[in-house]
Amino acid sequence: MRHVLLALMLAFSLQAPALAQDSLPPAPYAYRQLDDPEQEAQAQALMETLRCLKCQSQSIADSDAPMAGDMRHQVRIRIAAGEAPESIRAWLVERYGDYVSYKPRLDGATWPLFVVPLLLVLLGAVVLLRRFGRRP
Repeated sequence: MRHVLLALMLAFSLQAPALAQDSLPPAPYAYRQLDDPEQEAQAQALMETLRCLKCQSQSIADSDAPMAGDMRHQVRIRIAAGEAPESIRAWLVERYGDYVSYKPRLDGATWPLFVVPLLLVLLGAVVLLRRFGRRP
């Protein structure tokens, strides 16, 4: 009986942080826009290019996930502080990885995303030219 009780306590203690995060109130700028329309437009444009890590198919501008709200809050307070959108994107990519950005940067890990589609198009063109280009 003691082992069962210990197992239940351990299971609850592992779930408690996850349950607590969803019960916290949203960050102040998660659902509230900035007062300056120009800054809000910059923040909105940036948020539409950042992926919600929980939803994975929505931008943080469109997602209602608590994590997306926290990311919107971070974007808005950094824009309000005068930080450039690209430096905010770089900070989020450094923090969450390249997956957070819908616009991946070209580097050693992402170059296949840019090169492979071009190679496939060229290969298709070569196949089509060989197949239909030598007609008498």
